[in-house]
Amino acid sequence: MKIAIIVLLCLGIPALLVLLGAYLCFRMVFFVSDKDRQREREHFEQFVTPDGEAYDPYRDQMVHWMKEIRAMPCEEVSVTSFDGLTLRGKYYEYAPGATVELMFHGYRGSADRDLCGGAQRCFALGRSALIVDQRCSNHSEGNVTTFGIHEHLDCLTWVRYMVQHFGPDVRIILTGISMGAATVLMAAGKELPDNVIGVLADCGFTSAKEIIQKVMRQLHLPDKLLYPLVRLGARLFGHFDPDEYSPVEAVRHCKVPVIFFHGADDDYVPCEMSVKNYTACAAKKKLVLIPGADHGLSYLAAPNQYLNALIDFFGLSDSGAARTVPHSSERL
Repeated sequence: MKIAIIVLLCLGIPALLVLLGAYLCFRMVFFVSDKDRQREREHFEQFVTPDGEAYDPYRDQMVHWMKEIRAMPCEEVSVTSFDGLTLRGKYYEYAPGATVELMFHGYRGSADRDLCGGAQRCFALGRSALIVDQRCSNHSEGNVTTFGIHEHLDCLTWVRYMVQHFGPDVRIILTGISMGAATVLMAAGKELPDNVIGVLADCGFTSAKEIIQKVMRQLHLPDKLLYPLVRLGARLFGHFDPDEYSPVEAVRHCKVPVIFFHGADDDYVPCEMSVKNYTACAAKKKLVLIPGADHGLSYLAAPNQYLNALIDFFGLSDSGAARTVPHSSERL
């Protein structure tokens, strides 16, 4: 009996430690409590910009865009996700029948903050914009962020909604920044209706595993040791596998044109990740690296280059907007 107890303790204690470690990793990386979401919502409502010196030159412009977009007339919309969550967004119409960009923000962000300037940029190109709060962010429900695993299914749900809501002739461009870029790239690897005419992926990562391990290394943590606990926590407590699908895998099956943007000085998601996604992409594609731009700052750092790249790749809306934008001499 004593031997049996000793064996059980020898096996049980390590197993409990592994489970505890997996749970702690899940809570730190993937879980967002209702209280945290409410606190973040109040935080975003104060026009707070991201931390970091890289954002200092652009804070006034970002706050101006946030105030401007909140003053713009919009239609509040919502869908129900495959797992029963209410996901919310706002539709800003440039003109009836204009192409619509369906826009997704980044990890632990919000539509108002991460996509500030997004509707304004769409209007400059003669497009409407539908910006959405991803699951467990701001006004959308949920407690688990999955680095695109479930979010790309939400994207497909939004696409179906748009076809039903705006009609069978609606033209859609899937747009995302950071984790939002991963979201739309993963959606682009699935079967899409002909309404989706392209993808704009700004500073997206190659896979959940690679970006999580990169951040661990940046924090001086043993990524090879800890990532298995992160994955186990996701599978046991979040009911998803972060390794089951990835942007770099998805783009190998993509059939719609994709334009990739990335700041060359991105310290969070290295621009090499967009290079890898671009190289793997099977569809018509273009890669635009913005010198001097940090994470999510490509449009702010080089607006003319950004707009002209989009015009060159997708053309202009039927409205002819953005014809006054000067052609940039900057190298793409």
